[in-house]
Amino acid sequence: MIATTWPLLLGMGVLMLGAGLQGTLLGVRATLEGFPTPVIGVIMSCYYVGYLLGTFTAPRLVRSVGHIRVFAALAAVASAAILVQGSVVHPIPWAIMRLISGVCFAGIYVVAESWLNDRASRSNRGTLLALYMLVLYIGLGSAQFLLVLANPRAPTLFMLVSVLISLAMVPIVVSAQQTPQASVPLKVRYRDLYRNSPLGVVAVTVSGMISSTIFSMGPVYARLSGQGTSGVATFMAVTILSAVLTQYPVGRLSDRMDRRTVIAIVCTIATLVAVSIVMFNDMPRGVFLMFAGLFSGFVLTLYSLAVSHVNDKLEPGQMVAASSALLSLNGTAAAIGPVLAGSLIAAFGPKAYFETLATLTGGLTIYDLWRKTRRSPVPAAQKGPFITAQPQGMGGQILRGAELGETRPLGEGPAMRTQTTGQEEAR
Repeated sequence: MIATTWPLLLGMGVLMLGAGLQGTLLGVRATLEGFPTPVIGVIMSCYYVGYLLGTFTAPRLVRSVGHIRVFAALAAVASAAILVQGSVVHPIPWAIMRLISGVCFAGIYVVAESWLNDRASRSNRGTLLALYMLVLYIGLGSAQFLLVLANPRAPTLFMLVSVLISLAMVPIVVSAQQTPQASVPLKVRYRDLYRNSPLGVVAVTVSGMISSTIFSMGPVYARLSGQGTSGVATFMAVTILSAVLTQYPVGRLSDRMDRRTVIAIVCTIATLVAVSIVMFNDMPRGVFLMFAGLFSGFVLTLYSLAVSHVNDKLEPGQMVAASSALLSLNGTAAAIGPVLAGSLIAAFGPKAYFETLATLTGGLTIYDLWRKTRRSPVPAAQKGPFITAQPQGMGGQILRGAELGETRPLGEGPAMRTQTTGQEEAR
């Protein structure tokens, strides 16, 4: 398995280094240039708008001109887009390039992950996708430390992002030998999806707002709070890498008990931690980082929990189309998150960052507990295995697997990435 997929994993790891550095760099540079915080939120949201557009256009491009041509063309455009942002520092060009980057990354992930799913077998798909997610998170987290290599005001880091995106093409393009086959899946209506799992649909939507706020406005919050470049890098690295430690144990717990209870526990802990950060804003740096990591480690499991909860109530033939619909909902919400957080930070100061997140998780907790009074839990025999998923993050991956007839991860930095770990077989 490793022998046949390591070039793909290597390429995606390098790509995550570029994507992770890009998101943090833009947030830091925007604050240094004095862009108004609401404007920064709009700029960062443009990525998710572009990514959402890309999830509709990229699969059609792949079917018409082929995987390799689409991947090479979009990677080249994404590499050029960050260079434009380094050369022309102005909100309007940045917003346009940010949108273009979102479109490009959508196509890049469609191609790369379709190859991953094509090479996986029934016996190793869960393991392979888990390894893939590990590579992505490590790449995103490690990328934060690249921020200290040069002054964010200089063009050096923008050029580094461009180099990393370009280099990511090499192992993937060279290793691509067979084009995965495409098929047309069934469609699913949002109304029916909500009727089947109201909590799952709402949780997927809220998780999109939360994750995009973390990945896009996290660097802005850290910078406005008085942290230097190394402080911003450390804060974001702790935020991202914490999610690596929590996905598996939280997922295993949700396989053993009512997922609604697990979602309520996760949201309650996250809310209490966020409120603590707001109330005790003068806590020691080490304690603050521990709390920040605890918050993100729990809250970034929400998308996985929500998708798993929705799939518990679906038939196998509905899962791919449902995944596509959920990713669209998540991506739409992700485009709102940075704008909302940016506006609130501008009005109430940096503390509004965690206040906004606490409000979202607290509201989801209340809705969760209310839903538990309205419907009995899913029987244990009907539950499928936990689905490892990456929320909308720095890589900003939102993949409409259904467009290519595949069940694949979704996911900027990190809109959300779904992975079915052998669920069809289990059902």
